[in-house]
Amino acid sequence: MKIRPLADKVLVERLEAENKTAGGIVLPDTAKEKPQRGKVISVGEGKVLDDGTVRKLEVKKGDVVLFTSYAGSEIKIDGKEYLIMSESDIMAVIEK
Repeated sequence: MKIRPLADKVLVERLEAENKTAGGIVLPDTAKEKPQRGKVISVGEGKVLDDGTVRKLEVKKGDVVLFTSYAGSEIKIDGKEYLIMSESDIMAVIEK
């Protein structure tokens, strides 16, 4: 199944959280927080401005992004979990 977000919405797949702390302590699953990093799977056409023009989104498919803790709505597609969020919930793009 394919999903195409509308307007300024972005479909993101969470990336796995680290299993170890910086000091080398292995974290059990119950102590892990949900990761706030993800990979952009699909983006909408853009945000419609007051004058009727469409502003393209700054993120694109394949970008790795940081987003806020409570960003988006969780959905399940073909057994995989995704988030649909507004572009404004994205704080940064991670560049390598």
